Amino acid sequence: MWWRYLIEMFFSLGLFINAALFVPQAIQLYRTKDSKAFSLLTFGGFNLIQIFTMLHGLLMKDYILATGFFLSVLSCGTVTVMILVYR
Repeated sequence: MWWRYLIEMFFSLGLFINAALFVPQAIQLYRTKDSKAFSLLTFGGFNLIQIFTMLHGLLMKDYILATGFFLSVLSCGTVTVMILVYR
């Protein structure tokens, strides 16, 4: 079934894009050293969701999901740490 592979390809691409969306925020934080415009509660919540989704992927042996959310934990986690550092 060709459509199944197409869906998996776009799913994998979406996971990568999800992780990449946090990079511009990390760059802005690094450049300005000002975290007033960033919500620690929001990014902390994102991190928790991403960690549990990554763990779910590992439990279900869905390594594409686990890897995608591991990348999200890294990128979002970087923003979260920078928010704490620049407060």
